[in-house]
Amino acid sequence: MQWVDADAGPIVRPYVLTRGRTEPVRGRFDLITLAVTVRPAVPGDAGLGPECLEILRLCMYPQSVAELAAHVNLPAGTVRVLLSDLLDQGYIALQEPQTETDMNDERLYRAVLDGLRAL
Repeated sequence: MQWVDADAGPIVRPYVLTRGRTEPVRGRFDLITLAVTVRPAVPGDAGLGPECLEILRLCMYPQSVAELAAHVNLPAGTVRVLLSDLLDQGYIALQEPQTETDMNDERLYRAVLDGLRAL
């Protein structure tokens, strides 16, 4: 049961959803790390709250940590911990986004500087 205050919103605080944990136990979760569901939840799966079920639903297509946080209206840190739990239980897989450029390419940095100067 989630209590709601008309002015404050949900009374259940994010740290309750993560059982007080503030860091993921497993996995590296940058804001651009993609999560994708590899095994859907079945009715009766223990330990999956509505937030985790919503994350699994959203991750049927790859979603970034930032996108998930926005969709479920939770802080990114909370979403990272929940994703870590789902990863540990085999519900999701992580995908690092493909980089299209070489980050050591001097031309990239020059283009960024030129763009900033143009502002």
